[in-house]
Amino acid sequence: MPTHPTASILAIGDELILGQSLDTNTQTIANALTNAGVIIHEHATVPDDLTQLTDAIIRLTKTADLLITTGGLGPTKDDLTRQALAKALNQPLIEDPKALKQIRTWFTSRNRDMPKANRVQALRPNDAHMLTNDHGTAPGLAARLYNCNIFALPGPPAEMQPMFNREILPTLQNPDAPPVTTRILYTAGLGESYIAGKLAELMHRDHPVLIGTTASLGLVAIRIRTTLDKDAAQNQIDQAEVKIRKCLAPAVFSDKHTLPAYLIDRLTERNETLGTCESCTAGLVAKLITDPPGSSAAFNGSLITYTNELKQKLAAVPANIIQNHGAVSPQCAQAMAEGARLQLETTHALAITGIAGPTGDTPTKPVGTVYIARASNNAPTDTRHFLFKGSRDIIRHWAATTALTLLRLHLDKVTMPLPCQQ
Repeated sequence: MPTHPTASILAIGDELILGQSLDTNTQTIANALTNAGVIIHEHATVPDDLTQLTDAIIRLTKTADLLITTGGLGPTKDDLTRQALAKALNQPLIEDPKALKQIRTWFTSRNRDMPKANRVQALRPNDAHMLTNDHGTAPGLAARLYNCNIFALPGPPAEMQPMFNREILPTLQNPDAPPVTTRILYTAGLGESYIAGKLAELMHRDHPVLIGTTASLGLVAIRIRTTLDKDAAQNQIDQAEVKIRKCLAPAVFSDKHTLPAYLIDRLTERNETLGTCESCTAGLVAKLITDPPGSSAAFNGSLITYTNELKQKLAAVPANIIQNHGAVSPQCAQAMAEGARLQLETTHALAITGIAGPTGDTPTKPVGTVYIARASNNAPTDTRHFLFKGSRDIIRHWAATTALTLLRLHLDKVTMPLPCQQ
C-alpha cells in the first residue's frame, strides 16, 4: 500500500476564497496522489487568516497520514503559513541559516540585493525542516503532527510543482505496492448523465477496475483505473475498454488524445488542412485547435467576422443571405464555412454564428441560438442548429467544442446527433 495511505490538501489565500484566482495546485496534487494510490480525504481552502489557517492544519492532520498545503510562504504580512504551522506545533519560529543563505544567493545571482522583508522566509518552526526552492525565494516546510506528515509548498505553480516532484512524489509509493494502472477514453457528442446511465453496471465502486467520468462542455473523459498487478491490470483494463466502446460507440474517438490533438493528428496523417470562420466565438475554435503542439501542420488560420460587413468582405458571404435570412441563420453559417474554405485555401472549414448573450436575442432566436457549419472539399456542407444554455462564456465554449466535434464526425465517417442540437 502507499506509504501515505490517506491525504488532505489545503490551499491558502484570500484570492482563492474570493474567486479571483483559480486553484490549479490542488488539481495537480490530487491527480498525482490518486495515481499513486493515495486516498484523498479532503480538499480545503482557507483565507489568509492566522486563526483559520492554524485550525485547518490541526483539524486535517488528525484525519490523514499526509497534509500538503500550498501558498502563504511569501515575504508579506498576509503570508501566514509558517506562523500557523508553528502555532499548530506549539513551537517557536527560528531562523534557518542555510535557508537564509539560499534566499540571499537567489537575489545575488540576479545582481539584486535581498530586500529586508524576504528574511522572514528563512523562518521555520523549531522541529520543522526547510525544503529547497530552486525556482523562487520561498523555501517549503516539512513537519509532523498527530502522526501526519505535513509539507507546506509555495503557491506559484512553477515553484510548487518542482518541489512536489522532488520532495513528495518519491515518498508516496511503497516499492512493494502494486502500481496504479490507468487509461483514459475520450468521447464527444454524448452528455455525462447519458454516459453514466449506459455504464452504470461498470461504474460500481466495489469493482477491481474503477471507472469514472469527467465532463467539460460536450466532451467527456472516461477514466479507467486499477491497482491489480501489471499483467492482470492490463487484461482487466482492456476488457473494460471493450465494454465501454461497445456501450458508447460511436462517441469514443481516442485513448491517447484530447479532441484538438486528435483532430490535428487525423488531419496531418490525411495531409489535409483546416480553417475557421467565427462570429460569436471570436477565435475560440482557433485557440482550441492550436493548443496542441504541431498544430501548424494542419491549421491554416481563422477569419474573425464579428460584423456583417466582415462576413461579406472576408468570408465572401453574399449580402442577400444576410438581408434575407440574417447573420444568425443556417444559410449564413453555410456561406461562412464555404467562403472561409476557399479564402483560406483549406480542405475543411468550420463556421460559427450565433447569439451568446446576454443581449441580442429575438422572440424567434433566443440567447444560445447558434448555427455551426462544416464545409469540406468534395463533400456536402453539414450545417446544424443548436440551442445552448448557460452564461455567455459557457455558450461560447459549448459552440467551440461542438464545432470541433462536427469535424471529428466527418473525418471518422460517424453519423450522430449532438447535445443541444435542434
